[in-house]
Amino acid sequence: MRRRASLVLLALAVFCAALAPLLRWYAFPRLAKIPAGQYQEMVLEAENATLLDYTTMRPRTVSRVTIVQTLKGNVEASEKVERTAGRDVVVWDGLSHIIGPDGKMVSSIPERYIFDAHTQAPVHADGEHVDRDPVKREGIEFKWPFLTERRDYTYFDAQTRTSAPIHYRGTRTFRGLEVYYFEQTIPWTRVPVPKKMPVSGVTPESVRKAGTTRWYTTRRMFWVDPTTGAPVNGEEIHREELRGGTLLGGRDRVTAFAGHVRMREDYIDHTVALVTSQRALILLMTSWLPWGLVTLSAGLLALALLLEARGRRPARGGTGTLPDGSGRGGGP
Repeated sequence: MRRRASLVLLALAVFCAALAPLLRWYAFPRLAKIPAGQYQEMVLEAENATLLDYTTMRPRTVSRVTIVQTLKGNVEASEKVERTAGRDVVVWDGLSHIIGPDGKMVSSIPERYIFDAHTQAPVHADGEHVDRDPVKREGIEFKWPFLTERRDYTYFDAQTRTSAPIHYRGTRTFRGLEVYYFEQTIPWTRVPVPKKMPVSGVTPESVRKAGTTRWYTTRRMFWVDPTTGAPVNGEEIHREELRGGTLLGGRDRVTAFAGHVRMREDYIDHTVALVTSQRALILLMTSWLPWGLVTLSAGLLALALLLEARGRRPARGGTGTLPDGSGRGGGP
């Protein structure tokens, strides 16, 4: 009976030992993915910013500029791409809507971001764009991969339509979470004029005809939860200029926007709470369950060996048996 029990325990130990790496290295990469229909909204603000008044073409200091960023999962578009890509795909239709202190629109830039639901690597398909200009992204945008590593990544910059390294700058603590801090600096670069402008008559075509160009630089900072790959905070020190041409009235350049853009506090709190709940599910599959199974396997193996050893041990206090079976051992 003990031998049978020890074999059962040994089989369970082997099963648990085999299941642990399968759960971590096989099941997790296939089960963990971004939902195709996810919707996100983020509000950022730049206080005491410089903003160009397009009616006078003069920069002025304003109390606040608000940037509302939305990412809406397009399920129909993702299913269409999946049929040709042969993998799980997410299509995010994004919009960066910039609002001045008077509540009026400053600019509104749409984009479509298509990526692998499991790895967050870009997937190139028809419809990928920034402000209706076709693009071919390299690297990540908006979100890091699950189980983010301590290394540099390639990050896509929507203003320049190009990708560049975003550098890992160390581990920090943010609102009780251990996060990875990343930073990217985009040097002054000539960029397209937004197609939707705050003043009628000011269009990319009219700006081009005036010989005026738009330039941009930013220092981009992210605090990323390494388990989910989700940024829990983001900031930019952002500057834009219009340079040259007749539009500026003989001036060499004017500041179109300058400010330190930060996430609004209530959205930081909401993001941290959401990430905290989501990271528990990922830790369950990548750490808690696999290590729990390994520990259980070791315990079952030890118990099986103990039962086997006890089953082989001779009974204590036995008298022995003579060849004739009498069990007596006296002299003649």
